[in-house]
Amino acid sequence: MRFMYLFGAAAAVAIQACAPAIDVRTIVSPDARLSALRTFRVLPPPQPLAGEPLDAKHPMLNNSITNRALRFAIADNLESRGYVLMDTHPDFAVAVYAAFREKLQVTYWDYGYPWRPRWWRGWSRGRGEPLVTEFTEGTVIIDVIDATTKELLWRGRGVAIVEDDREYETQLRKTVKAIVDQFPRAQPPPVVAQRH
Repeated sequence: MRFMYLFGAAAAVAIQACAPAIDVRTIVSPDARLSALRTFRVLPPPQPLAGEPLDAKHPMLNNSITNRALRFAIADNLESRGYVLMDTHPDFAVAVYAAFREKLQVTYWDYGYPWRPRWWRGWSRGRGEPLVTEFTEGTVIIDVIDATTKELLWRGRGVAIVEDDREYETQLRKTVKAIVDQFPRAQPPPVVAQRH
């Protein structure tokens, strides 16, 4: 029985080690002219839907330390890519959504035969038992919106496993960076020839 617990723990570590750290997906509107964008502002957090209960640790609470860290990480990463933070009349606005949820991963290996011979009198009573792993999954969605038309131009989504509640904020920042790294760098403004 002890071997089964050790085997289960080793399998859980192997599964997590093989999983990608952050899964990032992006999509661009077909008519988006991202190369024309230079200035941005980060929108305030959205209001929760009526009747939606929010845990005190929920990252989208307006007064949340996590929310402020998330918004700062977006601004910092966009500025590092050449964009300029501007509260009035920016080219685009950035909306961010973050959530986390507890998940279960159930793994069962059964090749149709007992994995121990009949003559074996040691551990296990026959076929393998399912391996159940609990983990927290965090998701960040970053939307780039045309500041004038309010049209969605670009969306990035990052999903990561959060190993520890204390690491949640750090993992959010890493996820934001991984998403923003997929957004094109700002193009320098066109040079206007001066007449003499």
